[in-house]
Amino acid sequence: MSTEKFEQLKQAEKSAVETYFNGMGFDRWNRIYSESADVNKVQRNIRIGHQKTVDDVLGWLKDSGGISQISFCDAGCGVGSLCLPLAAMGAGSISASDISQAMVEETKRRSKLLDLDLSKLTFTTSDLESVQGSFHTVICLDVFIHYPQQQAEEMVRHLCSLSQERLIVSFAPFTPLLALLKRIGQFFPGPSKTTRAYTLREDGIVRAAKECGFKLTKSKLNKAPFYFSKLIEFKRI
Repeated sequence: MSTEKFEQLKQAEKSAVETYFNGMGFDRWNRIYSESADVNKVQRNIRIGHQKTVDDVLGWLKDSGGISQISFCDAGCGVGSLCLPLAAMGAGSISASDISQAMVEETKRRSKLLDLDLSKLTFTTSDLESVQGSFHTVICLDVFIHYPQQQAEEMVRHLCSLSQERLIVSFAPFTPLLALLKRIGQFFPGPSKTTRAYTLREDGIVRAAKECGFKLTKSKLNKAPFYFSKLIEFKRI
């Protein structure tokens, strides 16, 4: 495939993701990442699985100590599942971004309901490629599902360039079971799901971070029915 054709396909897919999460996708995932009872069994299991991943990250950060002096970047913040409890824990500063304006606005709304110190929170509508800045810790949870292997590895390198000390990412790992679920259309709920769901090979993600001077320090696989996510922490060597 030519470089021009590859870029066209990449832009078309990005546009599809943005449109989805500003419309139908926002409605669906806002319900999933909430306490709403208006979810089916699959969506409820995804909620449980995602919360496990968030709780693990918060636990890792709490164990590391001293987060009140640390700057964080929550890249692909969704509706604030990570950045809001992190702010409540007393993080020094948090830059939260998402490709969906609707998601960002919902995160802002939830932050006000929680009576958080908004001076420590910055919200931006941005895709991963356009996130800028320098942060002690960069976190990107369950976003790489929208990137094929090569692009996901590019995003790892980009996020490493923003991180002074630590990068935490999660992604759906490639397994024969996930490949089967994807083929039969059961990986995500809803027949009208319009964005692709990619599974990634862990060795490629780890290699991309290593090329940027980071080493794997922690990892964990979280799973619930219809939710599989590999969580990895990298630290700068």
